[in-house]
Amino acid sequence: MSRPKHSHVNADFDEHDVVVTERASEAAGVKAVLVALRRGWEQMGLVRTAATLTRLNQRHGYDCPGCAWPEEPGGRRPAEFCENGAKAVAEEATKRTVGPEFFAAHSVADLAAKPEYWLSQQGRLTHPVVLRPGDTHYRPISWDESYRLIAEHLNALDHPDQAVFYTSGRTSNEAAFLYQLLVRSFGTNNLPDCSNMCHESSGTALTESIGVGKGSVSVLDLEHADCILIAGQNPGTNHPRMLSVLEKAKANGAKIIAVNPLPEAGLMRFKDPQKVHGVVGGGVSIADEFVQIRLGGDMALFAGLGKLLLEAHDKTGTVLDRAFIDEHCAGFAEYEAQTRAVDLDTVTEATGVPRAQLERVAQTLIASQRTVFCWAMGLTQHRHAVATIGEATNVLLMRGMIGKPGAGVCPVRGHSNVQGDRTMGIWEKMPTAFHDALDSRFGITTPRKHGYDTVEAIRAMRDGQAKTFLAMGGNFVSASPDTEVTEAALRNCELTVQVSTKLNRSHVVHGRTALILPTLGRTDRDVQAGGKQLVSVEDSMSMVHLSRGRLRPASDQLRSEVAIVCQLARTVLGPEHPVPWESFVEDYDRIRDAIADVVPGCADYNTRVRQPDGFQLPHPPRDSREFPTVTGKANFAVNPLEWVPIPPGRLVLQTLRSHDQYNTTIYGLDDRYRGVKGGRRVVFVNPNDIAAMGIPDDARVDLISEFTGDDGSLQERRAKDFLVVPFSTPMGNAAAYYPETNPLVPLDHTAAKSNTPVSKAVVIRLEPAAGSAWGG
Repeated sequence: MSRPKHSHVNADFDEHDVVVTERASEAAGVKAVLVALRRGWEQMGLVRTAATLTRLNQRHGYDCPGCAWPEEPGGRRPAEFCENGAKAVAEEATKRTVGPEFFAAHSVADLAAKPEYWLSQQGRLTHPVVLRPGDTHYRPISWDESYRLIAEHLNALDHPDQAVFYTSGRTSNEAAFLYQLLVRSFGTNNLPDCSNMCHESSGTALTESIGVGKGSVSVLDLEHADCILIAGQNPGTNHPRMLSVLEKAKANGAKIIAVNPLPEAGLMRFKDPQKVHGVVGGGVSIADEFVQIRLGGDMALFAGLGKLLLEAHDKTGTVLDRAFIDEHCAGFAEYEAQTRAVDLDTVTEATGVPRAQLERVAQTLIASQRTVFCWAMGLTQHRHAVATIGEATNVLLMRGMIGKPGAGVCPVRGHSNVQGDRTMGIWEKMPTAFHDALDSRFGITTPRKHGYDTVEAIRAMRDGQAKTFLAMGGNFVSASPDTEVTEAALRNCELTVQVSTKLNRSHVVHGRTALILPTLGRTDRDVQAGGKQLVSVEDSMSMVHLSRGRLRPASDQLRSEVAIVCQLARTVLGPEHPVPWESFVEDYDRIRDAIADVVPGCADYNTRVRQPDGFQLPHPPRDSREFPTVTGKANFAVNPLEWVPIPPGRLVLQTLRSHDQYNTTIYGLDDRYRGVKGGRRVVFVNPNDIAAMGIPDDARVDLISEFTGDDGSLQERRAKDFLVVPFSTPMGNAAAYYPETNPLVPLDHTAAKSNTPVSKAVVIRLEPAAGSAWGG
């Protein structure tokens, strides 16, 4: 088969033209630079590409709209950017536009039939548009009329809890703070956000264990660690700039352990294109130990490591940090009793990791005086995710690896400001102290009843308990589980509103009335009555810094998220509402002054955020070994051991990103790190499983998920027509891209405590696709 040729703008594509090639054996390198530049030239042109990429993640430039990986202290090299960051900028700074003439030419039904990739490639939205009941096309609407329409729907509700206000991690701190202020002023805490679907399990587990739901390390800690264990994360695709930090850590003598079901290129070898060995040499080998774990086996892995560390301490008396445990920890005796009882044969069965390798990893941890554990959604999206992260944290607590340089926990967040949104109050369960501070600062009374998270919001819309949905960024339909149920829930709403920069699937899955409101992006110049404005964001390591857009907006009809929120608030809440919404729009420094009065750790915000590297938010476990938990100490987690057995004749599926996407945004149809070109409907399966199932070469299959419903009955979901690709997955495991596989994840298949959809452990069977000749 030859690779099909496609126009990046207008052509549809045929998934049957997918080509499977040799996988890449390293990440980054000259190839990555060339791909990044080509995407920039295609979307932005030569001059705009140069103007954007040289200012990406620079002190006087703008923050990458992609991932939340932090900057190194002292700033970055002038032309230092990662491939996916360049793609994200190219998508946002594109010269392509989607205006009223586009919507006049394309009905909603026509757009709904297009692939997600096609929608994202059309360009920047330029005008507010509305779809009214009975209409077939979105039509232009003025901003003032848009605000009035939303206000009419919101104020007609029986009670405020019938409205849902979603937020993506792209929103700035300033916009997020005002958005939650609007929502709580309106009278609800229905503030689901993208954290609910990714790192909610991390926040829940860490809050229980150490009292703060954020990571405890900095970039410098990673660079000076003796051992870095990376579990359930693919830095080469999802956080490429992390690789340069790992390279420095390796140069300083660190041992790196990669725990992942798939051998990801970025964890094997990194070629830094800004260094000679990354251009003409072989790059740097990243992982000293690759632990290929079965899906869902991570809790057993950390329990087994804990047992080996306890047994090693019995022999030497030097493995546990007894002083730290006695002074700063609670629950160690219960944890020790449970962990000593762990059966290592069970650990091997659950993980697929040989006993000898488990012992090597334990010895590496024992030898390390400074250990960091990093993880991402490979750990957080399991039924027992909170318990797994608690078990991993236990291993660090045993060794006193919290609150010391070069050691700690490092949940690596995805979207650029997802952590900042939570700090600013985007959460359905904010503590009473936050509400009290809001009420005192603004002279209002905010509701204390907890609101809906993402899964609960979908249920509420499905069941008619919520009638209005407003999304500040993101692509809710494609980010959420159980696609058919999610789409039906949104269509059941009286009004859906999407504040967006570009087209996505959520614009064509709409309520009876629908609005699309175009907003400025991170790269766009934001000028208000008080002059040019700046926004701020918080990275994955609690550093808060400024972002300065420089590009001319795609249309004079674009509004900043701050302006949209403030003008909507005044329309909805009326002229007598005590919050000075108009003043906030004029000068964002006034917003930051309000944040300083309300949000812990943000005192003197405007001064500190203008320091060269911004400022770091306080973290008591990191800063002073103080643990604001219910016991006042770091708590050892004690949970029954869980893993994911593989039923006979079935596979356990994980959903993942391709190298050519970020979250739900599809940049292209290739995944060169996994050897796939020209399509996305592929399922990666171990060759031994393919042979055992009698699946022939180049077979296409339907994926059918199986689960037990609330009534005890066996239920199914189906995703059609995937090419089977042999891949070095563990036997019994499989992998496929989302959002194509989101339909397989039942809405009620969620993690205990965090309610995060379980997208990394879906039991499936394979059946021949329609027209397929094999009879497996």
